[in-house]
Amino acid sequence: MGDSATEGPFPLPVSEARQSAWIQAVLATEGVNLPRGALENVAPFIVDPEDTLSEADANGVRTLKGSAVRRLRTDAGDMVVAVVRMHGVGGVLWGHNERISSIWRSTADPSVGQDTERTLAPIRPWKGVVGDGSETCLAALESVVPDRQALMMNAEDAANALMRRDRVRPYDLEEDLVLNGQQEPGMYVPQQVRLAETPENDSDGNPMYPSAYWGWMAVRGNNRTQKRQSIYRLSSGEVLSGVPAEKLGRDGDDVVFDPRVWLPQFSALLNREHAEAEDDPDSANGSRARRAAAIAVVDAHLVIGTPTPQRLFRIVQMNNRRDHVHPPLDFDSTNRSRALGRSVLGMYVAQRVMDEKTAEVLSGLAPVRELPDASPGMTVSELRDLRSMKLLQELFPTDPHKRHLLRRALSENQPSQLKAAEIHQRARTWSALTSESYPKPWNPRVGQVFGTKAREGIVLSGRGLRDLLAVADTDDAAFEELVAYRAVHWLASFGIIEADRGSLDGQEAVGDAGESVRRSRRTVVNCLQALRHEKSRMMAAGLLKALVAAMDDGDRRPWQVGPSGKEMPGREMTALWFDTEFPKETGGKPRRAKAATTAVVPPARTVVPSRTALPMPAPGPTPVTSPGAGLRPDPGVQEAAAFEGSGPVAPDGADGLIAGPPSPEALVTRLEERIREVHTASGGVEDALAELAALCPGGTAARPLGRERADAAVRLLNQTLSRLRKLPERVEDVAAPA
Repeated sequence: MGDSATEGPFPLPVSEARQSAWIQAVLATEGVNLPRGALENVAPFIVDPEDTLSEADANGVRTLKGSAVRRLRTDAGDMVVAVVRMHGVGGVLWGHNERISSIWRSTADPSVGQDTERTLAPIRPWKGVVGDGSETCLAALESVVPDRQALMMNAEDAANALMRRDRVRPYDLEEDLVLNGQQEPGMYVPQQVRLAETPENDSDGNPMYPSAYWGWMAVRGNNRTQKRQSIYRLSSGEVLSGVPAEKLGRDGDDVVFDPRVWLPQFSALLNREHAEAEDDPDSANGSRARRAAAIAVVDAHLVIGTPTPQRLFRIVQMNNRRDHVHPPLDFDSTNRSRALGRSVLGMYVAQRVMDEKTAEVLSGLAPVRELPDASPGMTVSELRDLRSMKLLQELFPTDPHKRHLLRRALSENQPSQLKAAEIHQRARTWSALTSESYPKPWNPRVGQVFGTKAREGIVLSGRGLRDLLAVADTDDAAFEELVAYRAVHWLASFGIIEADRGSLDGQEAVGDAGESVRRSRRTVVNCLQALRHEKSRMMAAGLLKALVAAMDDGDRRPWQVGPSGKEMPGREMTALWFDTEFPKETGGKPRRAKAATTAVVPPARTVVPSRTALPMPAPGPTPVTSPGAGLRPDPGVQEAAAFEGSGPVAPDGADGLIAGPPSPEALVTRLEERIREVHTASGGVEDALAELAALCPGGTAARPLGRERADAAVRLLNQTLSRLRKLPERVEDVAAPA
């Protein structure tokens, strides 16, 4: 090879002897336990490997030196990382990147079959045979795809999805790499992709392509890997599965699979291009080699070991997750919420409060049928419900240890001061992970139906979906459990309800006669309250059954139901139909369910007598919780609905009689009196707290307020503050212009 091929910024692989020496040293390093084949794949990309090695010990053994090894700890487990300099074309874009997870159909969807498009093969620990002939897990991953075309398509789909996500970046990443090089190292984990099909043989009887491919997947730095390879005019699919001869400057249509063969040819080609190209200050018009010069060599972190290889997938994702979940750059709302949920599940496994298989299913990495509680005869809807309810209880646990782990994973306040925003974050996480069991994700904000009472945890009755549906017409507890915890996702999956967008834009629908109908803006909580309305009970129960029937019939469109709850085949259920049959006005008057209350000793207060009786609307029927059913009162759905403003409610002491429509002046007078009452009562609360504080100066005396009563008081105060914050704006709405 001439000088023009060897001189230039793009390094050629070192000799195979030097590669082998580096591989031996890595395998001899403490804590390293990855397959040799993974190192053989990446060794050609390593630049100056001797710089990472220590001096030989007394036995002549070399290892990675201390500065080239990092031992990282995550909430899911520990791992060993090698710090290297790598050829800029190296690395593979990872389809399992959480920022683009929602583009794939999840294996957690029980309706997914082998022929379903856009489904990623599950990741599992790599298993190999050790010296004594036994099979063991090593620090690598593996997956199986149907054929080589599926392997290439997965890489292409992932690249396209990342490019769409990258449009929200406030700068051009590709041009930044051209001008400034790569400033931060990427992290890569070894994965072997096996083909399910047997490769065809050529005329000499040899396989036309390999049946398995090693690649180093980008755990951190997927965007940078994709942009670097775009500058090089190669794709991750080609780096993983072979480079066409034409891209190596050769004639022919063959593909070179081994990087030990194609990488030196590719670097030689780039060096020739670099020598022949003029140095154009405008990089956009420069040659490929000139544009790629700043990324000819990049820093990289290679995952080479872990004491718990069976958890490697969660470990590497946990290491990268916090950097991307909280900032809004690369995650949309669905992927961000799913990543948060997987952080929680990974921590549960690491702390041994959840088994590996359950965490895999709840994370969306394994089929629901692999859950211990799943039975062979379960339908699609039952499997989806089983997974969703397990997720709900794991994200709203009653166990104190799990609450502590949740607080760590989600950076929450202490349990007694958990805010509505943090409850909503958990609800979005539950909703986003639940959607993995359905054909398409929905906006996870539809899950925000819980008030702050949910901080105490959610306990379900334990009854299966089939049993709940069978008695929903007559059993109030069963009906409430279906509405509170299932209905929102069933309706969202068919596009019948959606998260409130905060405006009326795009709220038009087409009626049965083809006319344009303006839909009313309404919240998800309002939709659920409409289902609870007593006059709609039979119809609401029938709607829930119709949604389940549609899921079990291939996720077809659900049929409308009549007032008796009977399906009307041929008439598709739509959002407009739902708004008509379960109108917003109905949803504004919630049926009051019995709720457990914690006694709180009220502080002394002065009540200003009211001069005008407060009218009380006719109450809706109260659902009765069946004794012994084990159903905890709905944790916050009624509470959240109360904040919707469902009409005036009689204060303590009101007789509840309808006194006739009050005059505007009477309403204004009553408003002023209520505001004065709140102001006076707040002063009484402050005085009572001051008197209590005086009983324990310096904190040395026993505190008179017990923990449970304090938590209940804080919750009530927070609920009151939440209501009060909304009132100034509502006063302005009814006030005369300034």
